[in-house]
Amino acid sequence: MPKNLLKYQIAISLIPGIGDIVGKKLIAYCGGVQAVFEEKRNALLKISGVGQAVVNSILSQSVFSRAEKEIEFIEKNNIQTFFYTDENYPERLLNCEDSPMMLFYKGSVKLNAPRVVAFVGTRKATNNGRVICDKFIEGLKKKDVLIVSGLAYGIDSIAHKAALSNGIDTIGVLGHGLDRIYPSQNKNLADKMLENGGLLTEFISGTVPDRENFPKRNRIVAGMCDAVIVIESAAKGGALITAGLANSYNR
Repeated sequence: MPKNLLKYQIAISLIPGIGDIVGKKLIAYCGGVQAVFEEKRNALLKISGVGQAVVNSILSQSVFSRAEKEIEFIEKNNIQTFFYTDENYPERLLNCEDSPMMLFYKGSVKLNAPRVVAFVGTRKATNNGRVICDKFIEGLKKKDVLIVSGLAYGIDSIAHKAALSNGIDTIGVLGHGLDRIYPSQNKNLADKMLENGGLLTEFISGTVPDRENFPKRNRIVAGMCDAVIVIESAAKGGALITAGLANSYNR
C-alpha cells in the first residue's frame, strides 16, 4: 500500500469526535479518504454529524504527525493494516455499521477463514467451564475453523490454548495497541498465537487497556465471526455484552 494513502487512513481514525460511522459517511461523501482532508469547510459542515470542532480538526491536519509515527511503528514491527475499503479487511465485519475503519494485525493467518467462531466467557472460569471449552474446541479440529477470543484471563485464554493444542488457528482481539500484551501473563501465549493465528486491534500503539476499550473490542469479536459461543458468564459479564452484540449483528 502507498505510504501516503496509509497516512490518510490512519489519520482519519485519529480525528477527535469522528467515530467509525461518521468517518465512513465522510469518506463516502468526499469520494475517498484523502479527499476528506482536501474538502472545503462549508462542504464538510453540510455532512450530518459533523460540527465545527470536527471540521477544525480535519482542516488543521494535526493528526498527520501521529499517523506518520504510527507508520514507523507498523513498518518496524511487521504489522499489517486493514482499512474497511481494503480487500483483506474481515468480510463479516463489513456487514456491521459500527465496524472499525482501521485495523492493525500481526499474525500468520488470513482473517477471512471459511468458518470463524468466537469463544467468550468469564475471567473466573470454573473447572467445568474449562472442560466444556476444551471439548467444544477439540470437536472443531477438522472443521476448517478459525477461533477468535479476547486474550483475557479465564475462558478467553482457555479457548486460545485449546485451539493451539488442537492445531486450530486462533486470533486474539485486543483492547489496546500492539506494543503491549494485557494481561502480561499471556505474553507467551500471544507469542505462540503469532505462529498459528495472530493478534488484532483497532487501537494504535501506546493505547493502554482502559476499561472503555473492551466493549469496543467485543464488537470486533462479535462482528468478525459466524457464531459466538458463551461458555459461562456472570449475569452482567462482558461475555454477555459480546453475545448481545452478536445477536444485533444476526450472528
